[in-house]
This record gives sequence, structure tokens and C-alpha cells, in this order.
Amino acid sequence: MSSSDAESLKGAEVKVAIDSLVDPDPDTEFGGREARQRLERKLLRKLDLRMSILVVIYILNYVDRNNAGAARLRGLESDLHLTGQDFPTLLSILYVGYILMQIPSNMVLNYLGKPSLQLPICMMLWGMMSVLTGVTKNFIGALLTRFFLGFVEAAFFPGALFLLSKWYKRNELGMRVAILYCGNIISNAFGSLLASGILDGMNGKLGHAAWRWLFYIEGTLTIFVAFCAIFILPDFPATTRRRWLSEEESRLAMRRMEEDAGVGDESETEVTAWQGFVFAMKDWKVWCMALAMTSQVISLSFNAYFPTLSATMGFNTTVTLLLCAPPFAWTAFEAFVVARHSDKVGERFWHCNIPFMVGIVGFIIAISTLDIAARYVSLFLMAQCYGGFVVLYTWVSNTFPRPPAKRAVAVAFVNAFSQLGNVAGSYVWPSTWGPTYTNSYAICISTAGFSIVLLAIMKIHLESLNRKMDEQQEADKEKEKGFRYLS
Repeated sequence: MSSSDAESLKGAEVKVAIDSLVDPDPDTEFGGREARQRLERKLLRKLDLRMSILVVIYILNYVDRNNAGAARLRGLESDLHLTGQDFPTLLSILYVGYILMQIPSNMVLNYLGKPSLQLPICMMLWGMMSVLTGVTKNFIGALLTRFFLGFVEAAFFPGALFLLSKWYKRNELGMRVAILYCGNIISNAFGSLLASGILDGMNGKLGHAAWRWLFYIEGTLTIFVAFCAIFILPDFPATTRRRWLSEEESRLAMRRMEEDAGVGDESETEVTAWQGFVFAMKDWKVWCMALAMTSQVISLSFNAYFPTLSATMGFNTTVTLLLCAPPFAWTAFEAFVVARHSDKVGERFWHCNIPFMVGIVGFIIAISTLDIAARYVSLFLMAQCYGGFVVLYTWVSNTFPRPPAKRAVAVAFVNAFSQLGNVAGSYVWPSTWGPTYTNSYAICISTAGFSIVLLAIMKIHLESLNRKMDEQQEADKEKEKGFRYLS
């Protein structure tokens, strides 16, 4: 055998050896495609059961945030000697801490990788702040507890969104975010029922006013749920405790995210927290999404004044409050359906904006007539805007996938920046503009329309990026198809 033949034979042997090491089927390690699908369904069931506690936490998050309004009905203002703008200041001061801490909290969350500790600890702290609000004797004390309440509550929602984005693929995330956000909608009803029972039954018990018991009981309930959450919430796929996951399930969890984005989600793609912050702040897409969400929040400002708008139909207080429930019950159902369909078809823009287009029709109806039936229909059309709002949260998480440090900042920044819409929205519905609130509805129409324009620009840009990636793939035939933006 010649030396050239020997070298060729040796090269062929090496190629065979290498080929034997490279598994052409990525599902082989999980027992094949069908076995992987069964394992994936089992993994998702486990995840969904554990993540479901986030809905409970979100309900308590809003209950603790909004219980001051209920306490006001039973003597909070008189006992704390509040005058003038003191009470509105107590409500608005919460958003100062809430806005300031969202980005730092998510940066720390991504760095430590322990949401099962960070989120419950923050929850315990805001439960303590709620209890301490019941102890306060004057305006300054209440102001401080409300400020720090927002300070620690800021960790939850952006942290929950970031946690979900680390476990669920893009076509699974929308439905989970919708279910989470339904906790916000449910809290409106649950908080009122809980407050009603406490305020009616606890006045004078152990020498304390009913409104103080409201803070004591709701804060204590929050602390108890936070303690339970430590043992229920998962960490990230690469840092989670393995007691509830098998080794095979853990590998599959990380493989899923690698396949979804075309690259690993953990240390091999990681940058420092500060680099993630800089990358996010330099990306105009982050600012575009933040402005769009802020505009949507302003257009949704009717939520805080929903009983007032319902009262324009002329019914008594009891009927007015009862009429507020059906629109949001429908909204919770619609949000789930819209988000799930958005995941199924892999589309975000229309699922986000069609509900707002329908909402604009509702605003126009409310401006045009004082007819009772028409105005009640308009309330349904307005409320269902939240179905699109939920999809926008998902779209933000999808649009900034890598590196995780950037995604953590982007999710937190967009949510924090949008809270400015709550501040502005509180001035959109002065009583002097009632009962028609023509100017208020006009502002809502304008801001909803502005958000649609911004998101249309985002859709066009993301589609152009996808086309460029497709062209690059055509140029490199051996390169597998990787991440694509959802638009």
C-alpha cells in the first residue's frame, strides 16, 4: 500500500470516528422524538404548577398596593390627620420607589440567578411595609411606608416576566404572561371582597380601627405566601435546585432555550450586569417599546376610574359597582385567548393592536352618546384593550433575547418607564370633564393611536432584520436557521 493510500485510509477512519461522535438527531439523548415530546409535556406540567404561585403573588401585590383606597373609607384620613393633597400624595409616592428599583432589581436577579429567594424575600418585605402602614400615626409615617412599599414591590413583576422568559419558549410565553397578568384583573374583585369582610368585621377588635386591621391581615397573608413561595418557585434552568427535576428534564430545559434562540441562554452568552444595562440603553428598540407601552398605559387610565364611568349610566352605588365586574371578567377570558392564539401563530403586532383598535371604537361610542346600553357596551370595548396590553409584555421579552443581562434590563426598563403613564393618567379624568369626559376619551384615543404607530415601526424593523438573517443563511447553506424575531 502506498503512503498516499495509507494517508487516505487513515483520513477516512478519522472521519468515521468523528461522525460516530456527532449525533445527527438532537433528540437521541432523550430517547427519540416521541420520548422527548412526552418528557417535554411532563416538564411543562411541572413548570406550570410551580409558576402558578406567581398569579397568587401578583394578586397580593396589587391588593397591598391598592388597600389604601379601601382604608380611606373607614377612617384612615381622619386618624392620620390627612388634609388637602396628602392622600393623593400617599398614592403617588409608591411609584417613585417602584420606578427607581425595577432595573437594579432585575440586574441583581440575573446576576444571582436565585428568583426563588429574591422574589419571596422582597415579598416578605412589602408584606412588612403593609403591616407597618397599619401602625403609623401620622402622614410622614404613612408616606415612608408607602414609598418603601413601592421600593420592594418593584422587584416582582419585571422579575416574574424575566423568570418566565428563562423557562418558556417564544411560542409558549404569551399564554403564561396572560395568565400572570390575569392576577392583576382578578385582584380588583378579590381585593374588594377581602377588604369588605375585614372592614365590616374587625372594627374595634383589640382596640384597633378596622382600617388598621386591613393592613395587618393583608400584610401577614402576604408574608405567609412569600414563605411558601421559597419552596415552590424555581430558579433559572442552569441554577435551579434539581430536587423537582430529573437530570434528563434539566438538560431538556436548557436545550429548549438553546434551540429557541439559536444559542445558549446561560454563561456562554453572558455579559456583566453593567454591560447588559449599556446594551439595553443603546438599543433604540428598547426606547420604542417603552414609549409604546407608556402610551398604552395612559390610554388604559380609565381603569382607575371605571366605577366613575359606570356611574354615568345613572344607577345607584351598588348596581354601579356590580356592573364593573362583567367587563373585566370578559377581559380576563379574552386576554387568555388572544395571548394563546398569538403564541400559536407566532405573531405579535396584530394581536397587540387589534384590541386597542376595538378600544378606540369604544372611546368614540362613549363620546358620541349618553345612551345607557351603548355606554355599557363601550365599557366592554374599552376593558378588552388589556388583551392587547398582555401581548405587548410578551413581545418585549421576545424582542430582546440575548444576552440575558440585556433582556433583564430591557424588560425592567420598559415596565418601569411605562409607570410614568400611571402618573400622567391620574390627571386625565378630572371630575370637571364629566359626565361625558369627552376630553379624557380624546386623550385615550390619541395615546392608543400613537402606540399603534410606534409598534408598526417596530414591526417593519423586525421584519427587515429577519429578511437580512434569511439572506445571510442563503449565503451560508451549511448554517442552520437560528433565532428569528416575532413581529
